[in-house]
Amino acid sequence: MKTRREFLGGSLLAASAMAFGAFTTASASSQSFSGIIYTKSNPGKWSKKIGSHAPQINISGGKVTITTAHPMSQEHYIVRHTLVLEDGTVVGTKTFYQPQDTKAISTFKLPAGYKSKFHATSFCNLHDFWVTESQA
Repeated sequence: MKTRREFLGGSLLAASAMAFGAFTTASASSQSFSGIIYTKSNPGKWSKKIGSHAPQINISGGKVTITTAHPMSQEHYIVRHTLVLEDGTVVGTKTFYQPQDTKAISTFKLPAGYKSKFHATSFCNLHDFWVTESQA
């Protein structure tokens, strides 16, 4: 039997891939995603959690670094980062483990020549699924 963390990780990956197919046709601020996907502009019930939950993106040399400025304790932590291209292609995922992961930082390489939108996701075990959109 899989652990809870493995189950959540696999479920999030599948949900991310399915959600982003529809996500590309609607803005993250769309009411259709309210209560499911949170963003800086649509934090829903988590308006006081934006700074520590919305993924921050840094692009350098074809690599995307995702940082979630969130404390990492066994009770409250970032579970996973995912980088998803505009067409729904998952570039990569990183699952964080407690207590060894003390910061939620991940780096992924964009496909060569990629120049479109992409989405960085961050999933908190207490404050749900957050997305930041960017352009390569």
